Amino acid sequence: MNGGILRAAAPTPVPTVVPTASPASAEDPRPLLFPRDEAPHDRLTEWWYYTGHLQTDEGRRFGFEFVIFRAERGDYPVAWASHYAITDPTAGSFTYRQRSEFGPQVDRSQAGGGFDLAVSVPAGLTGDGDAPWTMSGGSGRDHFSAGMPGYVIELDLSTDRPPVLHDADGWLDLGPAGGTYYYSRTRMDVAGTISLADAPGGAPLPVTGLAWFDHQWGDFIAVGAGGWDWFSVQLEDGRDLTISRVHGPGGVEILRYGTLVAADGSFRHLAADEIRITVLGRWQSPRSGADYPTVWQVELPGEDLELHLAPTLADQELDTTSSTGVIYWEGQVTVTGADADGPVGGLGYVELTGYAK
Repeated sequence: MNGGILRAAAPTPVPTVVPTASPASAEDPRPLLFPRDEAPHDRLTEWWYYTGHLQTDEGRRFGFEFVIFRAERGDYPVAWASHYAITDPTAGSFTYRQRSEFGPQVDRSQAGGGFDLAVSVPAGLTGDGDAPWTMSGGSGRDHFSAGMPGYVIELDLSTDRPPVLHDADGWLDLGPAGGTYYYSRTRMDVAGTISLADAPGGAPLPVTGLAWFDHQWGDFIAVGAGGWDWFSVQLEDGRDLTISRVHGPGGVEILRYGTLVAADGSFRHLAADEIRITVLGRWQSPRSGADYPTVWQVELPGEDLELHLAPTLADQELDTTSSTGVIYWEGQVTVTGADADGPVGGLGYVELTGYAK
């Protein structure tokens, strides 16, 4: 693996029986072009992935995750799955839903680039959020809507920063597991509304915030029998950081790498020896029994940067076995620390897979 991200092993929707046929092989790697490569690709696995932070005018804060996965598996119809989660520290709650669908109708994208996706309402669903989950965008101007009982969001996202290409050129060689293209928009301004079950009158509340967007695709399904720890950090000084720690069976680390984004949007790849991660706390799920790390110290000695990451809620575990076959922890974290110029702070998200057996 050539410094590749092992969110490449992320959950993907698949039929019960997976045939061996795959999409026609493509000439990899090739340079990424925008907005062309923001649209869906005819590859085994692909996803569009948002995490972020919202605040109402009154100061109430939320974290959110919204993702749509796409999978091709031989002669089966294209498969889709979607996860939507809200972290509500004020209420002390973590709430999520999942959907899945088969067929090309989910993809409403137009020729020329960009994406426009809509996952239908599952049969029999009633209550808040009984509408399609939609996600569209391109060129740093995105929109999505998703809902579930108690939490319905409709958000516009924008950034003038160029896409961040991981491993410098946006192509990651995963060795025997295949390869993947991967870019991010690490700092998107957010404005929109959230509708809450406990809001007076039930009227949508204006929100603003900050989001992180990942888009990844390639001819891969999974990598090994382990998992990964994925970190995203948005600092108040305008810098962004992502780190991946990949572990094989038994938790043995097999890969570590990252990308550091400067306040002006320029970015550079971080090699394993530039990153130190120390686990300071853990949480065990009462449902799956998984023992997750949930507090970390992250150091970049070359940047004289030291960060402390802690969850806003300990329990941010999703059981998505009915849509993707995976139980994982994906949660909002607060970030404190210091660099050579003094204290730093911010917000982030962490994804943990391979802990629930």
